[in-house]
Amino acid sequence: MTPAAAFLQACALDVAVRKPGNVSQASPGHGMTAADFLASSEAAAPALVQAGSVGARIEAAVAATWQRVGCNTNLGIVLLCAPLAMAVQQAARPDRPALRAALQQVLGSLTVADAEAAFRAIRLANPGGLGEAPEGDVREAPAMTLRDAMALAAGRDRIARFYAEGGAELWEVGLAARDAVAAPLASTQTVQAIYLAWLASAPDAHIVRKHGLAVAQTVMQQAAPWWARARAGAVPDDDPAFAAWDAALKAARINPGTSADLTVATLMAAGCLEAGANPEP
Repeated sequence: MTPAAAFLQACALDVAVRKPGNVSQASPGHGMTAADFLASSEAAAPALVQAGSVGARIEAAVAATWQRVGCNTNLGIVLLCAPLAMAVQQAARPDRPALRAALQQVLGSLTVADAEAAFRAIRLANPGGLGEAPEGDVREAPAMTLRDAMALAAGRDRIARFYAEGGAELWEVGLAARDAVAAPLASTQTVQAIYLAWLASAPDAHIVRKHGLAVAQTVMQQAAPWWARARAGAVPDDDPAFAAWDAALKAARINPGTSADLTVATLMAAGCLEAGANPEP
């Protein structure tokens, strides 16, 4: 499977099933619909696999998305999937050790120019809850590589941690959750299990930015029993309480957006690995 095809599949699966607090075909929210996310993925996909640097891919994908839908639907997804797409293209073999090594090499080779392009993309997307930082503020010209800039925020943001730690959690949380479920990748059970694994394992950074740490910790605690049930073989969506939790989060305007972004990256990686990666776009 090409990285572009894997990305499009991941984005489609992400909105095909209910993810409490996040947008899906079953449940729009936060002023957005599943159609917005599908249109965004179609706009961003060509840029993510184009020749060029990670930063250039990020900037082009965000610009294409903004032109298509006029709002920030996928900044976190793009930040994760741009280096992942390059790693798929550069991996020596379509297996986990080779992809992990390639991703570490891609993230370890980021430059100041990558930071400049990514900062422009972040300013264009203007994500909710974006505050000021004493160092590495995206409103200022970067004086460090994109990985070094991300490392400054790694303690409070899992997307930044993805950069700083060479994507380690993609294997330790995301793909480990996929391994815990015997169902096919495209099943409701698998997608929900991956999402719940991310949500139950740390406070969601998007919730922290918008609502504070205490709310994020509460949602993380709510996710834990659902993740345990999914890991044991249950399909969370079969229980009406799962939809009720989704509705309650949306009513409170709580969106675990970072966990959803990490779900897309996991689905993209799994799609490439399970289908056999094709490095061509």
